[in-house]
Amino acid sequence: MTSPATSTTTETRPSTQESTARHFWLAIIALGIGGFAIGTTEFVTMGVLPQVADGIGVTIPEAGHVISAYALGVVVGAPVIAYFGAKLPRRALLVGLMITYAVFNALSALAPNYQTLMVARFLDGLPHGGYFGVASLVAASMVAPERRGRAIALVLMGLPIANVLGVPAATWLGQTLGWRASFWVVTALAALTVVMVLAFVPDCPGNPEATGRRELQALRMPQVWFAIVAGAVGFGGMFALFSYVAPMATRVGHLPDRAVPIFLLTLGLGMVFGNWVAGRLMDWSMKTSLLGAPVALAVALLASWLLVPHGYVALPALFLVTTVGSVLALGMMLRLIDAAQHAETLGAALSHGSLNIGNALGAWLGGVTIAAGLGYRSPLVIGAVLSLAGFAVLVLAFWADRSARSAAARSAAAHSAAVSS
Repeated sequence: MTSPATSTTTETRPSTQESTARHFWLAIIALGIGGFAIGTTEFVTMGVLPQVADGIGVTIPEAGHVISAYALGVVVGAPVIAYFGAKLPRRALLVGLMITYAVFNALSALAPNYQTLMVARFLDGLPHGGYFGVASLVAASMVAPERRGRAIALVLMGLPIANVLGVPAATWLGQTLGWRASFWVVTALAALTVVMVLAFVPDCPGNPEATGRRELQALRMPQVWFAIVAGAVGFGGMFALFSYVAPMATRVGHLPDRAVPIFLLTLGLGMVFGNWVAGRLMDWSMKTSLLGAPVALAVALLASWLLVPHGYVALPALFLVTTVGSVLALGMMLRLIDAAQHAETLGAALSHGSLNIGNALGAWLGGVTIAAGLGYRSPLVIGAVLSLAGFAVLVLAFWADRSARSAAARSAAAHSAAVSS
């Protein structure tokens, strides 16, 4: 006969499991909304770039430097937050980062001139890498070890979804109500994230053994720097397109402003598809996928250069650019986390810093070529060159890694022989 205690335990177990699953998904949604907010503000500036330029009285190439300012903020903020935040409670750190994000997006919306907007966008980039790094660790802590990858992927999916939904919608709103409205939308999303994280994300302690010094020791490893440089240079190709997609559509493709959200939607769909494909390619062969992605990206950018003057005909090529770019991004993230070894927080944060160096580089070099009179599609050629340069760095990185492993194996063999004798 079953005892009352046993019966109660048996009857409540399914509801407990359902509650745990529901809590996990609510926490993932909360963290994903933060990623959605970050993805929206990171890319929406590119969709309303002509409106921003007109609104603050600068040229489009000068307005492109606002994109670079945000990216540089990500680069600076990632290691700083990893250094000082390693021991902090993770939920509290996430809330603090999102409050900061909301404040500086509001400052961007209120910026009266170009200089203030540049400062606001730089400051707004500071929490970016730290948020994704900490959110990924929180998501991983809520599941069994064999499901950590899927949990982290769910959090990171906020970025490509933002490009499918958030960026086109915020771009349309910015074109309709003024570019400042785009930043107010992100301010509201960041505030919503704060509420959701406090309500549904468990109170995770920081790592008591982590120190800023230990995290920064990863920067002494050559493969970490190879990964940072390869990601920064190679990924710059995609942002050379992203930064100037609005004038490419309207001034090169001779399409109306309402076509820009369609172009951005296409780029976002490519990112979602690329993110889905990337995981499978990395499981198949990380090395082959990493080496193939920048070459394919260069080809896609050159195809876009040929097709952009024909308007909507260029959309398949643009889709391919972000598909391949997403494969490169995920591959570089995994490569950097592996290279950083024990410094997981720093590795996860630096991956976003590296990609945003590419963001700044692509936007800046694209603006230089446009200002030099080479036309609004010239950034696509610069992007192809950057992609091939990233490929060259990766080849060098794999060669150096193989040489180091061979040298270590020879040293171990010589030591073993000496001990035996």
